[in-house]
Amino acid sequence: MEIIKTDTHFNFVRLMKPAVILSLAVIIIGIASLIWHGGPNYGIDFAGGSLIQIKFQTEPDADKIRGALKPMGFEGSIIQKFGPQEVIVRTTESGADPKGLTSRIDEALTAVFGKSGYEVRRVEMVGPKVGRDLTKKALLAIIFSWIGILIYVGVRFEFRYALGGIVALVHDVLVTVTFLSLFDKEFDLTIVAALLTIIGYSINDTIVIFDRIRENSRKNTRMPLLEVINMSVNQTLSRTLLTSLTVFMVLIILFIFGGAVIHDFTFALLVGTLAGVYSTVFIASPIVLVFEKIKPSGLKRKK
Repeated sequence: MEIIKTDTHFNFVRLMKPAVILSLAVIIIGIASLIWHGGPNYGIDFAGGSLIQIKFQTEPDADKIRGALKPMGFEGSIIQKFGPQEVIVRTTESGADPKGLTSRIDEALTAVFGKSGYEVRRVEMVGPKVGRDLTKKALLAIIFSWIGILIYVGVRFEFRYALGGIVALVHDVLVTVTFLSLFDKEFDLTIVAALLTIIGYSINDTIVIFDRIRENSRKNTRMPLLEVINMSVNQTLSRTLLTSLTVFMVLIILFIFGGAVIHDFTFALLVGTLAGVYSTVFIASPIVLVFEKIKPSGLKRKK
């Protein structure tokens, strides 16, 4: 099935400069947002602390809950609605055992809502040291994935292709982080999983185009590389759009009906999928042309 015929002649390389400027603008906005927010909004996985999920009989009032918890020393807690009748209480406290923390929460809430007015459904605690270790491991996971892909694409194709692919992947991660920061989403282990998924999806799309560029380069040795890249992107455009549209439709359904548990995860995948399609077409392939101009390959081409 072809959404767009393979004989189209869109000049994607010509749009490389505007695309790079747009990407840089988005990333700069993301950096400014991170500075404004004082850094990433780390979840309990990375920042350490306690998380308590509570279900109420009726729709909860955040101010009332905050007032109930204040006498127990939870005045600095963050209270977030988690569905129509549930809330998540996040606190920096991580020294007490879960049972002791639960009993304190029970005592505070019972005085205001009554014993039957709520149910503590989940208590999680992460120490500061564990949070720091998880942060380090998350960053290493992303960096090692980039290195592994750089080596694979460099061996499978050429080093210039590997650089184009890695620049596109870094772009995808930074754009996703930008939107997570702009919408004040939490950075936790599910977001790390989303970023790694985005990296895998994006490089898969990029390799398809790289393979077509290499194939067309061998068939059309007298054709300038710029034209080869444009021809290759046009030939694979239908496949790129169809695959991405299918993934995007599934993510939209998950985002709407998947519930609060996977909401941020799906949001990150939605942004990352769009960024991946964009970078595959407008960033990765044209960068191959840039490196070809810096260090030409052995193939003799028409100027």
